[in-house]
Amino acid sequence: MKKIILTGGGTAGHVTPNIALVPKLKEAGYTVEYIGSYNGMEKDLVENAGLKYYGISSGKLRRYFSLQNFTDPFRVIKGYFEAKKLMKELKPDVLFSKGGFVTVPVVMAAHAAKVPAVIHESDMTPGLANKIATKFATKVCHTFPETGEYVGSKGVFTGSPIRAELFTGDKIIAMKMCDFDSSKPVLLVTGGSLGAKKVNDAIREALPELLKTYQVAHLCGKEKYDKSLEGTKGYAQFEYISAEMKDFFAMADIIVSRAGSNSICEIAALHKPNVLIPLSAKVSRGDQILNSKSFEKQGLSKVLDEDTMTTDTLVNAINEVYDKRADYIDTMKNSNIGNGIDKIIDVIMSVSK
Repeated sequence: MKKIILTGGGTAGHVTPNIALVPKLKEAGYTVEYIGSYNGMEKDLVENAGLKYYGISSGKLRRYFSLQNFTDPFRVIKGYFEAKKLMKELKPDVLFSKGGFVTVPVVMAAHAAKVPAVIHESDMTPGLANKIATKFATKVCHTFPETGEYVGSKGVFTGSPIRAELFTGDKIIAMKMCDFDSSKPVLLVTGGSLGAKKVNDAIREALPELLKTYQVAHLCGKEKYDKSLEGTKGYAQFEYISAEMKDFFAMADIIVSRAGSNSICEIAALHKPNVLIPLSAKVSRGDQILNSKSFEKQGLSKVLDEDTMTTDTLVNAINEVYDKRADYIDTMKNSNIGNGIDKIIDVIMSVSK
């Protein structure tokens, strides 16, 4: 039986796609183990998925000044030697990396041990960790067609791995949780696990207008619940949804979302008409803006700029997408943006020792 090591950490977006691959990897005959940071948030997610977990020292790769920039390189160096030792002990046939700062020493250690490494880039342009890791990788799977020009001959357009359970949602469960009925379509609003203040504020300001047409399920983020809106008919707010997310997706007729790669790929794979409000370049490296523009260009999404968004432009965008929902659904069904699990497994198998 062949062995694969998965690595990725720092955010759930670097972990859940890895976990999505596990059933098919096992089906393909691989023993699956995981390398992450000692106490990273990935540890609990991975162990809850039933995988054996190995921790290494890690340091963050920053583009900005921080006193930790003076100490973190030593943590990365330590992590490299720990990862190199693990490669020798575990003897994997292949490594798969989903990105995040912890993965750089792991990919470098695999290269030194002559273990083929496949990495996956979710965003349209590679982040700093994957830019470094690409030099040591055998293949680079990517979500967006445009990414090929950034990763060169190593690139393989595969799409993103989508969790299988998302396709098994029961809308009735979510309808009961929200106390909704079948009289109006459902608008699902999600700003990610931490919520998004600008999206929350815009949706809440637009509620009087939106509730004329839609029932609104609002995943607002931790500590962003608005008690003053309790009891508003047709409006249900939740700080966070986990196990029932598949049911909320099944319930949604249209979605308003941030434009993180994993989220929008899930939305497209589920064929849900959507309005994307990417995180502003003022507070990010601009990857969500590029992701959303690619989706809009492909006819998969409508995009709003949060810095210029008003209540009217938000309501108009939602109504426009809902009115043209059949066109959006057809485009998503015919798109290459879908569940990339099988393609990624093919790449992994092609380079395994």
